[in-house]
Amino acid sequence: MNHYDLIIIGSGPAGRAAAIQAGKLKRKVLVVDRRDRLGGVSVHTGTIPSKTLRETVLNLSGWRERSFYGRAYRVKDEIRAEDLKARLHMTLDYEVDVLEHQFNRNHVDTLHGLAKFVGKNEIEIATEAGETICLTADKFLLATGTRTYRPDYVPFNGTTIVDSDEFLELAVIPRSMIVVGAGVIGVEYATMFSALDVRITLIEPRDSFLDFIDRTLIQEFTHHIRENGVDLRLGSAIEVIEDAGGHVEVTLENGRHVRAECLLFAAGRMGSTNSLNLQAVGLETDHRNRLNVDRKTYQTEVPHIYAAGDVIGHPSLASTSLQQGRVAACHALDTPSLAESPWFPYGIYSVPEISTCGMSEEELQERGIPYEVGIARFRETSRGLIMGVEHGMLKMLLSLKTRRVLGVQIVGEGATELIHIGQAVMNLKGTVDYFVQNTFNYPTLAEAYKIAGLDAFNRMPIPDEFKVTKKTKAKKA
Repeated sequence: MNHYDLIIIGSGPAGRAAAIQAGKLKRKVLVVDRRDRLGGVSVHTGTIPSKTLRETVLNLSGWRERSFYGRAYRVKDEIRAEDLKARLHMTLDYEVDVLEHQFNRNHVDTLHGLAKFVGKNEIEIATEAGETICLTADKFLLATGTRTYRPDYVPFNGTTIVDSDEFLELAVIPRSMIVVGAGVIGVEYATMFSALDVRITLIEPRDSFLDFIDRTLIQEFTHHIRENGVDLRLGSAIEVIEDAGGHVEVTLENGRHVRAECLLFAAGRMGSTNSLNLQAVGLETDHRNRLNVDRKTYQTEVPHIYAAGDVIGHPSLASTSLQQGRVAACHALDTPSLAESPWFPYGIYSVPEISTCGMSEEELQERGIPYEVGIARFRETSRGLIMGVEHGMLKMLLSLKTRRVLGVQIVGEGATELIHIGQAVMNLKGTVDYFVQNTFNYPTLAEAYKIAGLDAFNRMPIPDEFKVTKKTKAKKA
């Protein structure tokens, strides 16, 4: 019982998908996780908690109804940290229960402990009970995820100066907060707590943020969050962070000072690979402790060892990690599988949401691809008016040569759900004609696709097959 076909280290999205796939292939598979509960970072401190927190904030604050009832409208007058945590813990318990059930149903073995390699095909697991268990396997999948980056110049104290993991355990909702790092995590937490009327200062050392998103969308998003009260400081490198007891003091290199009750440091993450003893199998990591893999098979430089999920870096999404884990398991177990689709969506669960799929306008310009743009504002849709959506837009990028959809960018309510329509059309090599020809439910926010499609269609050259030729009959003599 000590030998397995596949041992997976980590039970986040990549490990979870790989284990279930291996189970369905009737292979002997084991999942090892250092936590005492399954789910990994995604379930306990990352994706699920942050999205649950966002939904709780928007519901309790009455955010979505304020356009009707005024900015002072609240579903609950006094929102406390306990209110946010109640729904959070319910969701996490349910997620863990579902995962345990899936593993049981697919005959996946699990073991809690810290794993490390001690040989080419052998790992050693140190359990919390003080036991050391040695196991062997034909193949391994490393799905250990990431941990927070904690530089020495930040005086973390777990209460007023915290990282994104500790942030979920705050005992009190602060009245003011500094967020360092305008990446996905920093932007999500900054905007959702701004919806709770917490005074937010978002600091980013670079002159831009979320650089993989279309600049038009970022301009729109920046306008929204500043209007909602987020003080965005770009190009502001930090010189000193001081724990002043009752508050946090930050001095920037440009000489400015920022003071708040709490500071969230969300500037980057590191691969969780330090404890794996990778040198025992001849593997090395990059400067962020991440592993390099073949992006088609997810094999590392050591053929019988695979890696998937955040531990391999970009794009570091739960959705892509699920796909990577499944593909890695199939390849490791010599089972044919469909290739991953070329276009996948990004989702940023900020307030408002951002979601994109395909190329940005900047990418099209760099490649010299002739294109047209279609724009739709959510307020132009009847559903948007009914919902009280004051902001939001959908941008569609289309090839002038082939009329194919090359990219869709959305900011606003429901962006992460709406993006899948554009994703489907792009992966099926669809054109703008799809949106012009087809009828959408009315009223819906999805109608924005048709509006954007028509916006571009009316400026694009008419295809030859659409042109109508008038034939005149010669008059009889």
